[in-house]
Amino acid sequence: MQDLLLQLKHKSEKLQLGGGLEKIQKLKEKGKLTAWERISYLLDDNRPYTEIGKFAADSLYAEHGGCPNAGVVVVLGYVQEKLCVVVANDATVKAGAWFPMTGKKNLRAQEVAMENHIPIIYLVDSAGVYLPMQDEIFPDKEHFGRIFRNNAKLSAMGIPQIAAIMGSCVAGGAYLPIMSDYALIVEGTGSVFLAGSYLVKSSIGEVIDNESLGGAQMHCEISGVTDNKYPNDESCLDAIKNIVDKFGGSQQAHFSRKEALGPAYPATKLYDILPLDRLKPYNMVELLKAIVDKDSLEEYKKDYGKTIICALARIDGWAVGIVANQREVVKAKKPGNSTEMQMGGVIYSDSADKAARFIMNCNQQKIPLVFFQDVTGFMVGSRSEQGGIIKDGAKMVNAMANSVVPKFTFIVGNSYGAGNYAMCGKAYDPRLIYAWPTASMAVMSGATAGKTLLQIQEAALKSKGVTLSEEEKNKLLSDIEEQYNRQLSPYYAAARLWVDGVIDPVETRKIISMGIEAANHNPTMDRYNVGVIQT
Repeated sequence: MQDLLLQLKHKSEKLQLGGGLEKIQKLKEKGKLTAWERISYLLDDNRPYTEIGKFAADSLYAEHGGCPNAGVVVVLGYVQEKLCVVVANDATVKAGAWFPMTGKKNLRAQEVAMENHIPIIYLVDSAGVYLPMQDEIFPDKEHFGRIFRNNAKLSAMGIPQIAAIMGSCVAGGAYLPIMSDYALIVEGTGSVFLAGSYLVKSSIGEVIDNESLGGAQMHCEISGVTDNKYPNDESCLDAIKNIVDKFGGSQQAHFSRKEALGPAYPATKLYDILPLDRLKPYNMVELLKAIVDKDSLEEYKKDYGKTIICALARIDGWAVGIVANQREVVKAKKPGNSTEMQMGGVIYSDSADKAARFIMNCNQQKIPLVFFQDVTGFMVGSRSEQGGIIKDGAKMVNAMANSVVPKFTFIVGNSYGAGNYAMCGKAYDPRLIYAWPTASMAVMSGATAGKTLLQIQEAALKSKGVTLSEEEKNKLLSDIEEQYNRQLSPYYAAARLWVDGVIDPVETRKIISMGIEAANHNPTMDRYNVGVIQT
């Protein structure tokens, strides 16, 4: 575990450097702060924050020189005691240009603001769309244009948006700050225009410099496009603080909260409870005791459907409903006084049935749901199929998918196949979803996938009269498993924004608390309706 945490630490530290020390130095020579310095200056001191989209684009776009953190930093944090989403372009990464993952990450930031009805602040410093990949970022529904659609929707919802133009703001990207409620600009470094001086000259023959075309003085004194100009980054960020400070309060969802108690175990005990060997059993209840408030855990149907733990609890004082995979082998009583051994991490009919009922209870009682995934999937085989595992699994998915209370997901270990879906994977709209360094996410494990694909390839070759030797089989199996295991990495998932980041397990409690606090700002909640359920 310490090796995994060290890897996380080193990768996180590297992200802070963005495009590298040389690019940071060039930024400093222009009198500009880095993206992280801007965020640190803006956020309240000694208050927690969590990064969203951490490791986005990790190891992607190598042929283009890479795009660390997708060239943009997104955090959920406090500004003047108000919970906000802050989005800061990193100009040290390809001048802040938008790669496909940059667009996806910005949309995720807006989604968090929209779902929770909390202000969003844009610190703009971007050269616009990365032209060599324009076909993957420009025209589709979830591409660049969706940002401005969301600007309009956020405004219509009454969610505050503040933009600070602290560098380039070009072409379509110019609409983002100007569609915000407030548009501030830094003198000398900030500029905003639909077309820069080179394009203007080539298009209409006009010769003009960028400052006269779209600088702070012109836009604040002539066009009125921006509201006010500021001499440097710090004074511009101070103005944002001043604006946020005046925001009034809003109605809340009134999720239950009491005075917080610390967990029964220190958070670092999580490192000891969780085995690195993904096949080894462990007691998930013991792990939860290092996360939930002491003596707050109240299990639901404790002796039934034991491979899923359902429990009411409090985390940092907030009431939560927990759905977690039990990784111990358990004994399940069956009709006729018989017992059945059930494998930990597997969802059986009884556990799916229990989880569905518990999820429905939490929705009726306005209790946010927290999922802890360490799941290898649903039980297979003739006995399970005859017992109706598909309809019981469908019932659980239906109850979870239609949930109206906020959902939060943490991938502790395995996250395979339909188990990922039933335990509220990314497709089911968790407000936040994070992976621990021990997480593995795929349709199935590397070993299982390797054997399955080997059988398929063997059968295909056999039909052509080709028989593989044992040595050839082993080589083929090794190649398949190597590729598959690389894709199981939590960083592979984070790079594609299948999760909001990879975190140290001790951060879990903080993220849940901040997530529910954010969700509490949105008072609107639809009536819970599961529709037709398989019985």
